[in-house]
Amino acid sequence: MKLIINTDGLSKGNPGTAAIGATIKDERGTMLATISQRIGTTTNNVAEYKALIAALQKAKKMGGTIVEIRADSELMIWQLSGRYKIKSEALKPLYIEAT
Repeated sequence: MKLIINTDGLSKGNPGTAAIGATIKDERGTMLATISQRIGTTTNNVAEYKALIAALQKAKKMGGTIVEIRADSELMIWQLSGRYKIKSEALKPLYIEAT
């Protein structure tokens, strides 16, 4: 089953109070699930990765076999696509978990 995931993470301050959000839809655009939660104090980049990881975990539980990911974090997208190296030690384990 193909699922479309939209994710976002944010922090008020960097680092600061952070939250994540995501939606999971089917190919027709029907909303299947949402994620919205506070994650404590962290950076915006960590929050972006944590939003993606939470959505991927939920999609897997829902039986998703193919996922299309949509996110606004250039850093995360380019790291996942191999265009950027992961220099931050805090992001390396999140990158591994997301892949």
